[in-house]
Amino acid sequence: MKHGPRRVVITGMGVLAPNAHGLAPFANALRNGVSGVRFQSRLAELGFCCQVAAAPTGVDAVAERYFEPVMLRRMDPHCTMACIAALDAWVDAGFSADPESPVDWDTGIVFGLGMGAMHSVAATLASNTDSGKVRRLGSAMVEKTMGSAVSAQLSGLLGVGGQTSTVGSACAAGSEAIINGFRMILEGRATRAVVGGSEADSPYVWAGFEALRVLCANRNGSPETASRPLSASAAGFVPGAGAGALILESLESARRRGAKIYAEIAGAAVNCGGQRNGGTMTAGNFEGRQRCICAAVAEAGIRPEEIDLISGHLTATMADAFEVQNWREALQVPDEHFPLINAPKSMIGHTLGAAGAIESIASVLQIHGGFVHPSLNCEDLHPQLLWCEPKIPHESLRRDLNVVAKSGFGFGDVNTTIIFRRYSPEQERKQP
Repeated sequence: MKHGPRRVVITGMGVLAPNAHGLAPFANALRNGVSGVRFQSRLAELGFCCQVAAAPTGVDAVAERYFEPVMLRRMDPHCTMACIAALDAWVDAGFSADPESPVDWDTGIVFGLGMGAMHSVAATLASNTDSGKVRRLGSAMVEKTMGSAVSAQLSGLLGVGGQTSTVGSACAAGSEAIINGFRMILEGRATRAVVGGSEADSPYVWAGFEALRVLCANRNGSPETASRPLSASAAGFVPGAGAGALILESLESARRRGAKIYAEIAGAAVNCGGQRNGGTMTAGNFEGRQRCICAAVAEAGIRPEEIDLISGHLTATMADAFEVQNWREALQVPDEHFPLINAPKSMIGHTLGAAGAIESIASVLQIHGGFVHPSLNCEDLHPQLLWCEPKIPHESLRRDLNVVAKSGFGFGDVNTTIIFRRYSPEQERKQP
């Protein structure tokens, strides 16, 4: 058999999402359109206009099953959730998290974060420092709040000896972490990579967005209807939290050990719009986004019409209509051949630094499970999107998907696109 360029497949996944913990429950929640958005009494007490959020439930009880109390005291909530998701993914891929195992020099780690350890910084570090109680902070404060906390903790939990790094590209961080791990394996710098993203459920994480007035503030009485991507009545995004992790692996390694394969990463791209031509710190340069899409499609070696589904970034802000139009202009296919498009955030809110990872897992589950999840709360479609109304599913569809394109954008005018493809042993990866 002819050997082409190296191929990268997904052999394990773990997820702690607002609407489910674990792959099977998360897949069922996606299929059934289960919302993870709930009223948050703490936000009401603090005077937030937005008093709903999407966050995993029962995390403390879950964490106690994974970690000893002494370790939990050394982790910020975003790190705890990330480590749970990553351990789930590691075991799902067929590996053992044995603390006595030798160093795994062939595996790397890349994890993304949005606001990072903001909860611990605001709730503990700042308050104790300002009140002159520095000695009460304890010896774990540095490892709890450092930017690389997740990757560092995971390297010890899993015994990883390859490159261990952190990505902090705002809401594109989870996606960029996946792409960096993909490149690590393509370039032969690792055989496997543990990749993902996380975000804590904390008012200290969400307060800045409340002040920016980009959160939904008019659906506090009906939380499940609050996240409304693609809708004419969208009034801002619902803040979220959680974690997602994937195990990426060279196809050669996966085949050698007989691993199950969920899907393949066929191509990807990361760029920045440079905050020009309409792009700003908080808005995207449309040309940059279109270039990112086109670059990922080109690397994947596919034709635009081969894309079956777009899993959009789609946050329920005024940017939604622009995002879909960017895909329309980048793909340049007739409207009747435009892919299906859905919005994971309609169920799980905007999980910020975790979004790219959790939503990529949703993309892979749809390929692996042969379904398309619905987009909730967009029956009143945005008037600029009426042209693609037939492409937006309001109910779960049974569909054999070969190619799913996942977009992710972040403050700073940064863009990511990942092309996931159904795994086929006969398919050779094309040289871009």
